Amino acid sequence: MTALVVRGGWEGHCPVETTDSFLPFLEKSGYETVVSDTLDIYLDTELMARTDLVLQCWTMGTITAQQLAALRAAVEGGTGFAGWHGGIADAFRSSTDYLHMVGGQFACHPRNFVDHTVEVVPERADHPIVAGISRVTLHTEQYWVLADSRNDVLATTTVPALPGDPWTEPVVSPAVWTRTWGAGRVFVCTVGHKQEDLDVPEIRTIIERGLTWASR
Repeated sequence: MTALVVRGGWEGHCPVETTDSFLPFLEKSGYETVVSDTLDIYLDTELMARTDLVLQCWTMGTITAQQLAALRAAVEGGTGFAGWHGGIADAFRSSTDYLHMVGGQFACHPRNFVDHTVEVVPERADHPIVAGISRVTLHTEQYWVLADSRNDVLATTTVPALPGDPWTEPVVSPAVWTRTWGAGRVFVCTVGHKQEDLDVPEIRTIIERGLTWASR
């Protein structure tokens, strides 16, 4: 099996440090890992054809039409696509075809770092990615995400409405979701602003399981 780790973009999300922390898990799980700091790797048709999983951590930035077409073709053909936080849900803001494939786009994180919870959707509690986990308590960015109904939402987070906010009711936002795209599987976890978030045991478990689930 082959896992391609593509990392770059905004350095504030520590793409090297955070992806490095998952390399031992991937290798222990039997993957040959290939690491790239350029999106041109998506143009390597031979590599993409044998890649079972793409782990992307590339916040913001831009992707060319050719790079995106190659990535989408790989996913549609069965390559898994996975990531966390801005590395997948806030990548390539101007590329609508990318957002279409991922199924959700970061909109904001009101009040920046806050105490909040991520709660597993009760009806999806038996899904292998979240089995045995009911809620996770965090102090970090709480992502408000724009998403669509094709997602299988496994966990949510609720953004409260406080005095002075322009919204008047709490907003429930997906925090962990999966999605199929052609023959491929997509996994997104919106938690992961910093390494400490990824070291929370429940979040680490969810992401490791999500990587495995998404893989071809």
